[in-house]
Amino acid sequence: MITGNPQMTWCPPFSTPPISTTSRYGSHAAFYRYKNSMGKSLPLFYIYDSYLTSPEAWAHLLTPNGPHSIRNTPYDGVFIALLVEEGHTHDILAAGFDGMYTYFASNGFSFGSSHQNWKAVKNFCDANNLMFIPSVGPGYIDTSIRPWNNHNTRNRVNGKYYETALQAALTVRPEIVSITSFNEWHEGTQIEKAIPKKTPTRLYLDYLPHQPNLYLELTRRWAEHFIKEKEQWLM
Repeated sequence: MITGNPQMTWCPPFSTPPISTTSRYGSHAAFYRYKNSMGKSLPLFYIYDSYLTSPEAWAHLLTPNGPHSIRNTPYDGVFIALLVEEGHTHDILAAGFDGMYTYFASNGFSFGSSHQNWKAVKNFCDANNLMFIPSVGPGYIDTSIRPWNNHNTRNRVNGKYYETALQAALTVRPEIVSITSFNEWHEGTQIEKAIPKKTPTRLYLDYLPHQPNLYLELTRRWAEHFIKEKEQWLM
């Protein structure tokens, strides 16, 4: 997590069920909470593959009048669904989610992860009181685990791909930008420190000729820029 308001958050691919997470960790000082439009500080959850469950089933939990609603209970939160296809925008709204995120670091892989669509998605969210959280990544290469998927590889271009994605995200003026990812080496989206390393089965990508902390420094710089930009948006 890069602190500040607005925030950049690291977005993990899978999540522990929100209710058990809140029960176990909810009172901990490090448990992340987000202040919603009503001024309440609630846990924020990214729900990966949320589209695999029907909007009707989600609505039972996430709408105020749902038969098993967790709204205004100790298990309430800010629930962010995964946007993959364009039609998911309406499903997410009907399901009672608080917003949507795009997750995938490969620009063009899905409707949601395509930078060119973010303005339209943000407009939809603004019109329906939803949060839009664009997800950015430093690049993408998963051919070590998915040899057939080279067409979705996105070269880092010495940090330029990351900065292009960050600029695209800030252009739509989001409250939060999520980063995919901190340490998913197998998909080539890590931003943590990297040094040259080779094993009998894998060559790990490094950031040469740049320093091992190149992407942490870029993240810090853009987080600071994000905060300054948000101050200008509010003027």
